Formats: sequence, structure tokens, C-alpha cells
Amino acid sequence: MLEILYRDEDLIAINKPHGLLVHRSSIASDTSEFALQLLRDQIGQAVYPAHRLDRKTGGVLLFSLNKEMDSLIQQAFANNLIKKEYLAVLRGHPEADAEIDYPLKKENGTLQEALTRFEIVEKTEIDLPFGKFPTSRYTLVKAMPQTGRMHQLRRHFAHIFHPIIGDRPHGCNKQNKLWKETFEHDTMLLHARKIEFNHPRTKEWIEISANLQPEFQRALQILHISAI
Repeated sequence: MLEILYRDEDLIAINKPHGLLVHRSSIASDTSEFALQLLRDQIGQAVYPAHRLDRKTGGVLLFSLNKEMDSLIQQAFANNLIKKEYLAVLRGHPEADAEIDYPLKKENGTLQEALTRFEIVEKTEIDLPFGKFPTSRYTLVKAMPQTGRMHQLRRHFAHIFHPIIGDRPHGCNKQNKLWKETFEHDTMLLHARKIEFNHPRTKEWIEISANLQPEFQRALQILHISAI
């Protein structure tokens, strides 16, 4: 059963597990479970995805319950009227809270403006040898994408040389291998923690939050980072 975080006449939100595709895709023929179909069967009515989360990302995933709301909420996402907040574990220690203003290419090669703000939540260093270093450093950050580009957070953090742990192909393959071999941990540590917006119909301010999935919680325990 999917965890339902919010529901009204028009909208429903779930806490998507890591590894679950939002909907059927030709590029993922290896799976038969999708959030859209699972939720539809769970509540017994049609649902329409309001936005996308990567297969590897967990957290708040919003759906519309009718076609009118589907059009309105997708327009709100397209116009950046939805505030989004993520948690991510990065390799290394960024110096300070920052903005990443770095255009990203679409599949057709067109450049799109892309802006991400992030804040450091907690830095940590654990006794895990890596290369020539006797320890490994990591940082839990809160990330607020100001635009909605494909793999934006993953690509932006890789751009500043602090990739998200567990990310492929944008992350650090050596760190990912280290985590898999040492901790049997293969989850990408990116979580859609919260979305906020004005409800298109009622105009009420809506805040929807999702607790961390178990594998993300286990990673924080490994890193001796306080529960969020």
C-alpha cells in the first residue's frame, strides 16, 4: 500500500518509495509496478501525475483526481508556482549555503536556465577510507530547485563536485561502489521532502510533507546524522 499524505476532491499525494517509476515507460521494461497504476488500484479511481520524480528519488508525489485539476496544477508547476524542498546527501563538504546558477542541456541540445538554492543541514566525517584519505566526508543539504529541469538537482550537485550519494550516472561511481560493498546500500540519497502551493480551486495554501524512506534513514544512521 502506498502511503497517502494528502487527499481532497481534486488532488492526492503519496510518499513515493525509491525505485518506483511514476508511470509506464518504454525505457524501463524491467518492471511491472508503477506509482500511477498502484495508486489508481488502491483508491479505485483514475489519477493523473501532476509532476515527475525520478525513479530513484523518494518523497512527495502529487496527482490530480480529475482532468480539469490536472491542467491547472500542471500549469502551476510549469510556471514555477509550486515551492519544492528536497533533502540530499552529498559527497564532501560544500563551503557554505549557495546558489547553483548553471544552464542545463535538454536532450536535443538546447540550453535551459536552471537555478538551485541549497542550505547545509549537517556535515559529517566517518571512518571509511576512500582513496588516499583515511576517512570520508559527507553533507546533508536542503535543496530548493527554482526551476524544474530534467535531473536538475543531480546534475547541479555533480557540477559543483559534490554529487549525490547513490546517483548514477551523474554521481561518483567510486563512492557508490564503496557504499554498496561496505553498507549494502544502493539507494540514491535524494528525497522530495515538501511541496507548497496555492490550491488552484480553493486558493488555500497547501503544505505536503513526506517522511524519509527507510533506506534514507539507515544512511543517516550510518553517517551519525540526527534524524530529520
